[in-house]
Amino acid sequence: MNSHHNGLRTAVILAALAGFLMLVGYWLAGTGGLVIAFLISLGINGWAYFNSAKMALRSMHAYPVTEAEQPALYRMVRELAQSAGQPMPALYLSPTQAPNAFATGRNPENAAVCCTEGIMALLDERELRGVIGHELSHVYNRDILISSVAAAIASAIMFIANFAMFFGGGNDDDRPNPIAAIAIMLLGPMAAGMLQMALSRSREYQADESGAKLTNDPLALASALRKLESGVAAAPLAPEPKLETTSALMIANPFKPGSVSRLFSTHPPMADRIARLEQMAGGYSG
Repeated sequence: MNSHHNGLRTAVILAALAGFLMLVGYWLAGTGGLVIAFLISLGINGWAYFNSAKMALRSMHAYPVTEAEQPALYRMVRELAQSAGQPMPALYLSPTQAPNAFATGRNPENAAVCCTEGIMALLDERELRGVIGHELSHVYNRDILISSVAAAIASAIMFIANFAMFFGGGNDDDRPNPIAAIAIMLLGPMAAGMLQMALSRSREYQADESGAKLTNDPLALASALRKLESGVAAAPLAPEPKLETTSALMIANPFKPGSVSRLFSTHPPMADRIARLEQMAGGYSG
C-alpha cells in the first residue's frame, strides 16, 4: 500500500509541476516562450543528468576504493546487487567525518555508491547494510531520472519567470494584470521549488521502503537513521553551493539542523521515516 501511495504521490507532483509550467509559461510568455524555456531547460538538465555522478562525487572529494581496501563493504554491496539482479556499482569513500552516504548514476549500469568515512566509523555492519539497501534503491527506482525531469520543468518555470520580468511577455491583448504577473514571477519559482522538495521527500520514503525490502531488515535502517540524526548534528557539513545538489541525494540532510519549515526540506523528518520502518517490521513479524 505504501509503495503504491508513494508512486501515486510522485506522479501527482510531476503532473502538478508540468501543469504549473504550462499555466505560467502560457500566461506570461505565450506558447512560444513556453516551448523555448522548456527546450533550454531540457538541454541544461539533460547535460546534468548524464554528468550528475561525476559532479556529485567531485563535490564530496570522493575517491574510489578497491575490494582489497574495503572487503566488507564490497561483500554487502555485491550481495544486495545480486539479490536485486543488478550489476555491481562502483564504490567510493568521501574523506569527511560527517556521517552520510549517497548513490548516483543514471541507471544501474552507471551507478556509484559513496559512503563518507564518518558513516563507516559510526554504523555497525548491519546498519550500514540497511543504508546501502536504501541507496541502491534510489538507483533501481530511477530516482535520478525522476529528479532530472522535475528539475527540467522547475528550471523552465524559473526561466520563464525571469524572462518575463525583464522583457515582458505575451501580446498586449492577452497580457495578464501587471500585479498578478509580478506575483507569479516572484512566487512561481518558489512554488516550483517546493514541489521539487515534496518530490524529493516522496522518493526518500520510497527508497526507505524499497531498501528495507531488499535487505529484509527494516529495523537495521531505522537504527542507522537514529544514529545518523545525532551524528549529522554533531558533525554537519558546511553549506556550500556545490553541495546543494548533492545534499538532496544523501540519506540524511548533511547540514546543521535549523528552523527551516518542512515545506523547504528535501528530506522527510527522521522520526516519520523511522516510524514507517518500524511499522514495516511489525508487519513482517505479524
